[in-house]
Amino acid sequence: MNKYLTLFLLLFVTGCASLPQDNQLSKEEAKPPQACPTPSNTSGQAITTLQSPKFIEDSFSNLPNWQHGVSLDSWQALLRQCVPLEKDAHWLPICQRARALGKDTTEETRKIFFEQHFDVWRIENPDGTKTGLITGYYEPVMKGSLVRTKYYTYPIYGEPKDLLTIDLGSVVPELKGKRLRGRLQGQKVVPYLSRADIELEDQPLNARVLAYVHDPIDLFFMQIQGSGQIVLANGQHLHLGYADQNGYPYRSIGRYLIDQGELTLSNASVNGIKKWLHNHPHQLHHLLNQNPSYVFFRILPDSLKDPLGALGVPLTPKASLAIDTRVIALGTPIFLDTTLPNTSRPLRQLMFGQDMGGAIRGAIRADFYWGTGNEAGKEAGSMRQSGRMWVFYPKGLPPSQSH
Repeated sequence: MNKYLTLFLLLFVTGCASLPQDNQLSKEEAKPPQACPTPSNTSGQAITTLQSPKFIEDSFSNLPNWQHGVSLDSWQALLRQCVPLEKDAHWLPICQRARALGKDTTEETRKIFFEQHFDVWRIENPDGTKTGLITGYYEPVMKGSLVRTKYYTYPIYGEPKDLLTIDLGSVVPELKGKRLRGRLQGQKVVPYLSRADIELEDQPLNARVLAYVHDPIDLFFMQIQGSGQIVLANGQHLHLGYADQNGYPYRSIGRYLIDQGELTLSNASVNGIKKWLHNHPHQLHHLLNQNPSYVFFRILPDSLKDPLGALGVPLTPKASLAIDTRVIALGTPIFLDTTLPNTSRPLRQLMFGQDMGGAIRGAIRADFYWGTGNEAGKEAGSMRQSGRMWVFYPKGLPPSQSH
């Protein structure tokens, strides 16, 4: 272990330089320069200490609206994720049975299926509370061009050629699945460019430009969503999916605006932030740069009707969730009890943890995938609800063995 630790420390001592500092940082963020970006996992999320959540064994009879909670969308999401999950011995018989039942099943059949194959566990936060934050996301669609024009000037970058990804698990086994991103500067590994660096006009990025768009705000939020479609002049749709990230932790510009007294918690939704940005164009880049994280994209096949999630399968609108994979394994069925955006009307149904995101951190924390386009965007942008969550694990497989 000592040799691993020595190698790990050597990597940081010899390979890191000070990060560029924003001269207009708030008091809360005005900290000494970091030596390196915080190590991250495969989605660029910062490594943070996680207190163990509580998993309480429960029963299907305690799930609100369970009798109507397994929609056809949920069933489709299950069939989609069986492609990678059936390689697992616990999931193989479940997926075989699901395929045998087919795509068109009755509500009662779907309900009985899950009761026969899964056990229910209620999630509680480390402090014993039973609720958490449920937000929404979607796949944006915006107009763009494959070439730069006077109107379309903001580039969408592919993965940079000089972006290094260092697997920390190969150095320290306890850090399996964690990665550090950087670039070579001479013979040193230094932090990769932050958002502010990338957007400097005299700082060319060593990456392919996949397309150009008009609105930097829409581009910023497309990075947060992790996918998008660009409609070209000929009507073609360019499908873009997450490729990689620059290694910096995600920081919420909504939280920054709240801390500055510009927005309240109730109106710090995506829609509220966009409205504030459009009303304060002179503060645009300063605000966006409060989130140093920057997402790079890749072109996906035209045949994909829905974007790919972290599990590697197409997301299913209103049935896929982004979750904290430190708490819940990808592919886990999750029963969600929350409310529709900006209402008290219940939203209670079975979902599947098929995605992850930099802002999704904590035991009872999820991002609800609404689908593609403006209508989905309106729902996702205004969703900031309280909710409860239960997880289903194959019978005989306790939470401790689920990852």
